[in-house]
Amino acid sequence: MAFVRLAGVTYLNPELVHDSYVVFTGADSVTRVIDLSGEVVHEWPHAGVPPRIIDPALAGGRIGDVGVQLSESGDPRGGIYANGTVGQLTWAGERVWEWGTEAPGGAARQNHDWELLPNGNRLIVVTVPRVVPSLGDQTVGDQGLYEVTPGGDIVWTWLAGDHLDEFGFSEAGWKALRETVARDPEDPWGYLEMNSAKSLGANPWHDADPSTVFTPDNILISFRKANIVALIDKSSGSPVWQCGPYYTASAGAQHQRISVHKVPRPLDQTSGQHNPHMIAPGLPGAGNILVFDNQGGAGYPPASLGIYAGSRILEIDPSTRNIVWQYTAEDSDLPPWAFFSSFVSNAQRLPNGNTLITEGMQGRLFQVTPNGEVVWEYHSPYQGYGVAGEPEVKQVRVPGVDRLTLTPLVYRSQAVPFEWTPLGPPTTAPAAIDRRGHA
Repeated sequence: MAFVRLAGVTYLNPELVHDSYVVFTGADSVTRVIDLSGEVVHEWPHAGVPPRIIDPALAGGRIGDVGVQLSESGDPRGGIYANGTVGQLTWAGERVWEWGTEAPGGAARQNHDWELLPNGNRLIVVTVPRVVPSLGDQTVGDQGLYEVTPGGDIVWTWLAGDHLDEFGFSEAGWKALRETVARDPEDPWGYLEMNSAKSLGANPWHDADPSTVFTPDNILISFRKANIVALIDKSSGSPVWQCGPYYTASAGAQHQRISVHKVPRPLDQTSGQHNPHMIAPGLPGAGNILVFDNQGGAGYPPASLGIYAGSRILEIDPSTRNIVWQYTAEDSDLPPWAFFSSFVSNAQRLPNGNTLITEGMQGRLFQVTPNGEVVWEYHSPYQGYGVAGEPEVKQVRVPGVDRLTLTPLVYRSQAVPFEWTPLGPPTTAPAAIDRRGHA
């Protein structure tokens, strides 16, 4: 029996919201586009990890193309091994690109992220089962990046296991990492759980100084289990900018205490973070790094976290590593635990300065103003057993879960400009809605 929960749009302030469509994959593994009233305006019977509607400028001018998973690998380990093929569909569902069977091992094993690059290639987060000598002689799921041409050729490869000694693990960290791998080399989510990869693209740092490390081709990555956000130099493969895994006590590991909310201030302990990316030109905060700091248990060794479990959105000036803006539940006059997702989730800066947030563990999507006012809130009504993209959860090992349960989980969502879809804008402006507190 499903528990009673809010579903659909519970709040909408039409005067302050940024109007757009929103795309996400529900826990039923269907990718849907909704408007701000919560009406489903389009869907595809495929999950995306994550789903993303593509900028028509990168899709040959076609409007409404989407990137999703197209087939499963059949690997019983699931998790980062699950995707067989991934690709691109038109708005009508026609396949215009598919990749995976020609990948090493016969499956894409794409997971967590992908990007269609300006040159037409795709940057894909993948899993490569192999021995990483610094971790022992067992085969592990090493995560990395492929750059794949439209013809399916891999033209650039980067694997995390080749660079572990460059990420600053302490002696205690190496010990914890090796012990973790020894306990479960077949961990279906990987020993680092690399959950994001995004090329920087054009940015003001490079415009001001072409010799900066913030070169458009360099790639910002995230290791969830290691509490690391790093910028990978595309030419050398080495990290050239990094936050984590460790922070000094003076930076405030107990940052969730209500007294530590003044900005700017030095970045303090992130834990289990997702989707760090540089805010694009033309958006408020351009050049800063936006990240969903889950504050879920993570780290080698585990990070010391605050007493009150709550997630936060951080906007970081990469030149100073200072937090210049943040959102926590307290910014909406709520206790820290009112906004919390210990895993999955993302945030996206919007043209009017608002931020779209996916509180993924709860299946809650919402939009906040710069001062933390919630101006749109949506609870996914689509439930399933397990995480999006893995409907056959009975055949997948889920660490820490010993029985099947329903979840409304949403991995990520994306605000989609009206002009990126064949629908164009809705015929009527969004109307005010307030159903908060009513089941």
